[in-house]
Amino acid sequence: MKITPLAFDSMGVRSMATLVETDDVRILIDPAVALGPYRNGLPPHPLEIAEMKERWARIKEMASGCDSLIVTHYHYDHHNPDEPEVYEGKRVLVKHPKENINYSQKQRAAFFLKHIGPAAKKIDFSDGNRFKFGKTEVAFSRAVPHGTNSMLGYVTMVSISDGSERFLHTSDVEGPSLDEQAKFMIDSKPDVLICDGPMTYMLGYRYPAPALEASVRNLVRLIDECGTRTLVLDHHFLRDIKWKERIPVLLEKCKDSGSKVQTAAEFAGEETNLLESIRAELYKRHPADKKQYKVRED
Repeated sequence: MKITPLAFDSMGVRSMATLVETDDVRILIDPAVALGPYRNGLPPHPLEIAEMKERWARIKEMASGCDSLIVTHYHYDHHNPDEPEVYEGKRVLVKHPKENINYSQKQRAAFFLKHIGPAAKKIDFSDGNRFKFGKTEVAFSRAVPHGTNSMLGYVTMVSISDGSERFLHTSDVEGPSLDEQAKFMIDSKPDVLICDGPMTYMLGYRYPAPALEASVRNLVRLIDECGTRTLVLDHHFLRDIKWKERIPVLLEKCKDSGSKVQTAAEFAGEETNLLESIRAELYKRHPADKKQYKVRED
């Protein structure tokens, strides 16, 4: 199995776009990219905008050669309703548009599916279901909360096995701080994990300290019970410039067990590039017009 992160927060944009290739199928998870509308009171810097355009071009290029595309939920850094041609001729596995979904995402889902419907080869609802592509099995969790509660809606996690290796993509669990999130992860027994969170850049504001503690505890369990060899921690977590300082217990556990903790950029062989978290510094280093760049809210 070949796993290729295409766009992530550690690559300078908001995304979890991931290409997975087995002998049977090529799958792209969450083909979309976005930017934080404001950080430190500032709109995206031109360098962020340029990175977003470059990453989106690569996502589209990779999507063209895929058999199936997956959408884990309907935030704009995980799905793009504006270019339905990306889904042309593809089998699309999507989060259920009407069940376990908040009002905002339900509206977006209806719009999205209406636009990609004529282009897609087939659309299936993924929640709690399994799909076979030759010997490759793609299993989805039931809908789990986007974060520590369901205020921001629900997401589906994705497990892919080719018979010799297991890969898990958590989507926006922001942790995993909840037992229902951790259970699917541990049941999946991943060799390689790409995980969103913890969301420490809002620690003490929208993300409580007990959620961080629970997330670390659940990730340690994953190593103990599943022997996961590679933990890729990214997305919301990499909006915190001090992310490594937040997880000393987990880092020590990985060191003792021989497991790796990496950013998506590192996993892909790139340098970590935290553009959003240093936005204020970018404007100092590279002065630019602070005009508002139109960015959709997640």
